[in-house]
Amino acid sequence: MDIKQIQDLIRFVSKSGVNEVSIEQKDFKITIKTNEVQPQVIHASIPAQTAPVALPVAPVASAEPAVPVAPAAADTSKYLTIKSPMIGTFYRSASPDKPLFVNVGDEIKTGTVVCIIEAMKLFNEIESEISGRIVKVLVDNASPVEYDQPLFLVEPI
Repeated sequence: MDIKQIQDLIRFVSKSGVNEVSIEQKDFKITIKTNEVQPQVIHASIPAQTAPVALPVAPVASAEPAVPVAPAAADTSKYLTIKSPMIGTFYRSASPDKPLFVNVGDEIKTGTVVCIIEAMKLFNEIESEISGRIVKVLVDNASPVEYDQPLFLVEPI
């Protein structure tokens, strides 16, 4: 076997999900082993965290009469949304003893830091890409957030 054939075999084994492959020829023997246990554990834990957050919100909205829900939906259509650019933990301030980056009613400009998202022990400052006035904070402090999850509603100025 030449090196290209070995590389193709490694790619095939990694894509197929097989744990082990052994090939023997006249004077050549190769064994390729993989272990794919960890990604399954990660995928199982993420839905468990998001399910409890979504469940309490749905019953509250369904318990309300249909009349207040319709105006709320109409009101949010005129607002712009700042969304999470990554998966991580949402923080409204740099530390518990520091002031919040933004509050409801604050005017922000493009480039204003609105929150921090911690991902893999790195604290990423999230800057606004829009200008306007913060109308609503959609996520609780120290809560997990998903990619593209709405964080703030902003009224354009």
